[in-house]
Amino acid sequence: MRSAGGTVVNGTNVTLGQPGQEAANVMSQLAHSPAADPSLASQHEDENRLAFESGSAYFEVNYPFIYPSAKADVPKIFKNIAWAPYPGISAGQPAKAPIGGINWGVGAYTKHSRQAFAAAACMRNAENEKEAAIKGGLPPTLASLYTDPALIKAYPFAALIKKQLDSAAVRPPTPAYADVSLAIAKAVSPPTHIKVNGFVNTLRGTLGDALNSRALL
Repeated sequence: MRSAGGTVVNGTNVTLGQPGQEAANVMSQLAHSPAADPSLASQHEDENRLAFESGSAYFEVNYPFIYPSAKADVPKIFKNIAWAPYPGISAGQPAKAPIGGINWGVGAYTKHSRQAFAAAACMRNAENEKEAAIKGGLPPTLASLYTDPALIKAYPFAALIKKQLDSAAVRPPTPAYADVSLAIAKAVSPPTHIKVNGFVNTLRGTLGDALNSRALL
């Protein structure tokens, strides 16, 4: 949806429009195509990794953790792994890959805030982020690491990851995120049951209820 140029919400306003319809069309078409595994609706990250490493899936849209995993578990497949930009919606327009992450917070009532901040700073320092990328595939949050020769050698798609992060789409910023997320999930899951006709109008109504706490989602 973001790749098609749209947004979901802006503050207390629902902004979902035609790009949302385009996204629904793409998801529905994929779900009903021969490319969709029968277990698509219930797949999780590690199940996708195992399918890819077994050779039963030729392509995977997933976190880069599959790269070090394949290196350790299936060297024959590892040596043939290649990568490409996140798939877009409109020809000639780059995709806005969805960005997530692991967020660390320090509790407001902790008696050990200094130690907690020190622990968070340690986990996100350059050496630890580089190790997490090389051993676990986790993309670094420090831009400087993407030009680090040691990282690039073990993480050869670093430049592509950096480019995708520079144009990525964050999740909708809203205090009602949990309800907004549930509203969207109900509309698109399972993907074979997406009601393409009237998708935007129906979801706009549910999102409005979510933003104004008018529904139990």
